[in-house]
Amino acid sequence: MTPPHRPDQGTDPQQSGQSPGQDAQVTARSEHSAGPAGHSAAHGGQQSTKRSRSSADQSGTSADQSGASAGRDGGHRSVFLGRLPLRERTFLADALRTETVGGTLLLAAAVVALLLANTGAGGFYQDVKDFHFGPEALHLNLSVADWAKDGLLTLFFFVAGIELKRELVAGELRDPRAAALPIVSAVCGMVVPALVYLAFAAGGGDLRGWAIPMATDIAFALGVLAVLGTGLPSALRAFLLTLAVVDDLGAIVIIAIFYSAGISFGALAGAVAGLAVFWFLHHRGVRGWYVYVPLALVVWGLMHASGVHATVAGVAMGLMLRCSLRPGEETSPAAHVEHQVRPLSSGLAVPVFALFAAGVTVSGGALGDVFSKPETLGVVFGLLAGKTLGVFGGAWAAVRFTKAELNRELGWADVLAIAALSGIGFTVSLLISELAFTDDPVLADEAKAAVLIGSLLAAVFAGIMLKLRARRHRSLVEAENRDEDGDGVPDVYEEHDPAFHLRMAALYEAKAAEHRRLAEVATRHDVTDDGPA
Repeated sequence: MTPPHRPDQGTDPQQSGQSPGQDAQVTARSEHSAGPAGHSAAHGGQQSTKRSRSSADQSGTSADQSGASAGRDGGHRSVFLGRLPLRERTFLADALRTETVGGTLLLAAAVVALLLANTGAGGFYQDVKDFHFGPEALHLNLSVADWAKDGLLTLFFFVAGIELKRELVAGELRDPRAAALPIVSAVCGMVVPALVYLAFAAGGGDLRGWAIPMATDIAFALGVLAVLGTGLPSALRAFLLTLAVVDDLGAIVIIAIFYSAGISFGALAGAVAGLAVFWFLHHRGVRGWYVYVPLALVVWGLMHASGVHATVAGVAMGLMLRCSLRPGEETSPAAHVEHQVRPLSSGLAVPVFALFAAGVTVSGGALGDVFSKPETLGVVFGLLAGKTLGVFGGAWAAVRFTKAELNRELGWADVLAIAALSGIGFTVSLLISELAFTDDPVLADEAKAAVLIGSLLAAVFAGIMLKLRARRHRSLVEAENRDEDGDGVPDVYEEHDPAFHLRMAALYEAKAAEHRRLAEVATRHDVTDDGPA
């Protein structure tokens, strides 16, 4: 399946060999293709000329558009949560649309898992989870739950690796000045929850679960947004996505260092060699799924046998994909592969993992244990309070002590809502719960229950904050999407294009002429009606 025409994820004018104007024209065409289908063909030539002019203008004046594209305001202060460049916004809308659908499926899978585990089907559910299959000689005789955790979840981390590569090459993390804020917020959002957990567990609890409340589940967070029906300005959604990407990187590093089993250096060397072959073939331009899928399975199997968690292989391969364009390419390999794999990750891999990971027994006694044990209290308060305070405090400190300033159209209440949303740590938190307490299944299930409760409380708190700001968010989204001249490019991206203002002047003059005509008709009608009876 060929991906739709849209701005390339990692396209950079210098890297791709295109001029900035050419790259912007691709953006305008992509936006136009998603515009209203009912445009008359009679305006096609005018729109084409307009798109070229507007696109070239976008590349030359983006730094003046509220400081968004260059991340600067007046050349002095960087803008935190400023307007996104049109290319970035188009990609973000496409990515988050898929993640939102996946998040809704994830919510449904979690509910089904809880129902199965807490009804008469609990025995059957447990038997399915524990059913083993796979070649023992390759160390792959795994249970269904382990196949979901170590196998399917690798797709999730593969997409996370592509997202991280894209962010580093062309996204929010490309410019160190613009990247500083989300990175500081994300790091604080990982450190503070870990400290909260350790503070609770220090009095005799198991310290191995310190990393459980550190991760943000972007799919679950966006699924909550979909259920709440709350629209967010693109800058806030981009901030949430960037936080989640940095969180995923931190989680992978932590899993690789602290939660891997005894290392088999022979298997690890084989996995590294396989990754080297993957990189060589990819950058030599070799194409075909029949080459890379078998190679990826070999790399995954060797990584699993090495003792390093198998999901690390997914991230490594995602980071190796090329995000820049070469002459003759409309999309980069990373963009194409992500477009193909993201639906599998969000729609299949993560929900199936949740189906077998979220099925914990929830009873009055179990809930009492969650709020009485230091480990589970650390998880709940780490997700609810630690993530919120860490992300919000990191953003506030970065703005307070650097040259950055908050977008004037948004408030700190918006940052607080996103910080609370980051406390929804479902997929990776459930994974780390299993890895941290492998020798204590009861504590692992209690930690999972704490993850569910902490994520639920964070979602409720974030939902309240978002509802309080819903009217403001709607007005901002409407302003972002307003397209009065109907060309498919939002008007806020054309404010510095003289041709745009000339078109708008002609549009309003035409409307004024029509109203003058209607006024004359109404006047004649009144004169006729006022005649003798």
